Amino acid sequence: MNITLSVAIFLSAGLFMGWSLGGNDAANIFGTAVGTKMVKFSTAAIICSIFITLGAVLSGTGASHTLGQLGAINAIGGSFAVSSAAAFTVMMMTKKGLPVSTSQAVVGAIIGWNIFGGIKTEMAVVSKIVSTWVFTPILAAIFAVIFYLIIKQLLENTKLHIVKVDKYTRYALLAAGAFGAYSLGANNIANVMGVFINVSPFTNITISENLTITSVQQLFFLGALAISLGVYTYSKKVMMTVGKSLFKLSPISAFIVVLASSTVLFLFSSESLSIWLISRNLPAFPLVPVSQSQAVVGAIMGIGIAKGGRNINLKELGRIGMGWIMTPLISMTISWVSLNVLQNVFLQTVINK
Repeated sequence: MNITLSVAIFLSAGLFMGWSLGGNDAANIFGTAVGTKMVKFSTAAIICSIFITLGAVLSGTGASHTLGQLGAINAIGGSFAVSSAAAFTVMMMTKKGLPVSTSQAVVGAIIGWNIFGGIKTEMAVVSKIVSTWVFTPILAAIFAVIFYLIIKQLLENTKLHIVKVDKYTRYALLAAGAFGAYSLGANNIANVMGVFINVSPFTNITISENLTITSVQQLFFLGALAISLGVYTYSKKVMMTVGKSLFKLSPISAFIVVLASSTVLFLFSSESLSIWLISRNLPAFPLVPVSQSQAVVGAIMGIGIAKGGRNINLKELGRIGMGWIMTPLISMTISWVSLNVLQNVFLQTVINK
């Protein structure tokens, strides 16, 4: 097999994963805005694509280190199988309209690789990652309640005309969406291309003394393009689930949801913030790829609680929760089966011992 074909096959799984993430997690950035008809889907997709790419290329390396600690996949065949398993799992859930966690799918697939290779899974790392699955929706709910109370107070004090409120809310949704897309690119690109870092076919490109495009940045750029394609082609159904089915949102509430969920992703992806907190002997947020879907659902629940807990669709919430539980288990199983098939049927190297 020539090198060009090998690279194309090698990258296809990561691109598939990026497309799946774009259809699911990335959809949630503008899901509430599109669901409330404050922002057109086409506008949301364009802004989402631009800022996801910027976040991935400029700030995407932080969260990828934690996935490397969970399982340092060292063969192209293994990377392909793990990424494909996670992407297929997310695609299945997206088809059902469920905003599941791409992070959970990737973690499940990596654990499947560890089991296949007889490699010990570091439970301390698993614990750190799983704890973020619990805290992500809780933090988002807390931020949503705080932002809701602040904005409610501001609106009551300023007494703006309803037309101006509508105009400012639309602009606020676009700004929050851009921030959310950047945070998602910085945090979740590790889910798309993190398993390929150790086996990257690219080399650094030096443009000048002060400008070098690293092999990782090249990987992340390709992943961001795939995410953008996923947003355009496969995200609308999940946007409608998040924007309408779980809790009926007003445009202002939609802005709060996007801002709260984006803030949570930023906290878990900012290396600068982490260094700043540690330098002052303060506890820092772990640099872990967390789920935009979980953050959005948590924020929507926070809005529901702030409004008295009425009209929350508990049945839909239970359905989403079941999707979160099943995602890593399904992905782990598909990963293990795929690795066996690649090694024993197609005679591909999936692990270097």
